Amino acid sequence: MEFQDLISRLAVALAIGLLIGLERGWRTREEASGSRTAGIRTFAVSGLLGGILGATATAMGGAASVGGGILVGLGFAAYAAVIAAFCRDENRADRTFSATTAVAAMATFALGVYTLIGDVRAGAAAAVAVAIILAMRESLHGWVANITWPELRSALVLLAMTIIALPIVPDTAIGPYGNVNPREIWIIAIVLASVSFAGYAAVKYLGTTRGTLLAGAAGGLVSSTAVTITNARRASATAGSSRILAAGVALASGVMFLRVMVIAVVLNADLVVILGPTLLTAALAAAAFALVAVYRYDRAAPDAQEIGFRNPFGFWSVVGFALLLAFVIVAGRALGETFGASGAIAGAAVAGLFDVDAITVSMARLAPHPLDTKSAAIAIIVAAATDTLGKIAIGAALGGSRFALELAAMASACFLAGGAALWITFSFFPA
Repeated sequence: MEFQDLISRLAVALAIGLLIGLERGWRTREEASGSRTAGIRTFAVSGLLGGILGATATAMGGAASVGGGILVGLGFAAYAAVIAAFCRDENRADRTFSATTAVAAMATFALGVYTLIGDVRAGAAAAVAVAIILAMRESLHGWVANITWPELRSALVLLAMTIIALPIVPDTAIGPYGNVNPREIWIIAIVLASVSFAGYAAVKYLGTTRGTLLAGAAGGLVSSTAVTITNARRASATAGSSRILAAGVALASGVMFLRVMVIAVVLNADLVVILGPTLLTAALAAAAFALVAVYRYDRAAPDAQEIGFRNPFGFWSVVGFALLLAFVIVAGRALGETFGASGAIAGAAVAGLFDVDAITVSMARLAPHPLDTKSAAIAIIVAAATDTLGKIAIGAALGGSRFALELAAMASACFLAGGAALWITFSFFPA
């Protein structure tokens, strides 16, 4: 190892100790001198000591060598034994029971070693993460105290769906036309569960109005249909919530219109002439509906102001909806492939019920050949329109008549505004 590299790595090891020690020292700053096991100086020296041990192991052939590995192992064991003994005595004197300081010191020493034998950037990033976790003690304890079992269970299920199940789900197209991809279906289930969980958390921590609107806008970046399904189920479970939940769907729909326009224009800039005015106007109409709905909701009776949810999402209901959405997507793609370019709009109308992005990408790539730009733009608009109509059906099936009526009003405003913009566009650009 070059001298300059060695010095820079030792400096990072020292900085790691100073960073973690700063947090530990600040937390115990009011205690009398000599009454604590380790402060900023001890942690700084611990990080540097780990760096020196790592440098010695590197000089002996590296940590992977027999001599270097034994040195690192024995050095860490000796350090851990000393710091654990002091922390034990401190706990006895204070009549407390905590291993945080001991574990933090061991982490500091280990990160100091790693900066000399591994990736300096990874070691520094890990040190920042350790300091953040230590500094968030009150927040983390409060969060654990307030979390419910259904919330924890749902979070674990979502993590299992994403980290454990997703990597092993086959990513091979099967079935008729090769349109059934198990991995895509599972991703749909994850999206539905994620949007539902995010909406639950937003409402719980930000309140009914702000939480619902933020969850709707954020969910619209991923899937406005998932937002609709989630809000529809909650509308059926909580009386008086239809209006504000419909406002969340409206914001999700507005974001969906903007998302579709951006995707299409990025892939094919010629589509902006038709899509731009139509989808922008529809998005503005959806946003206006959301504002009006929020205003009317805030003026409602006080007992209708809070929405209570018992569970972020149900696993089997999420999987069932994912299978249904996947079936509709496959049907739309099969229709488009069967009838070729002439069936593009019909295929977009079917598949657009639940998968606007796929239709947008395929139509944008088909223009100007074999589809002309006008036909491709109309197919994308039709897909966005049927997606909006599908929200009314979802609202009626899951959220009740009142929720469905709110969504119908939102859809009507979008159709009128977008249709007027499309008519004006064709009047000025008939080609």
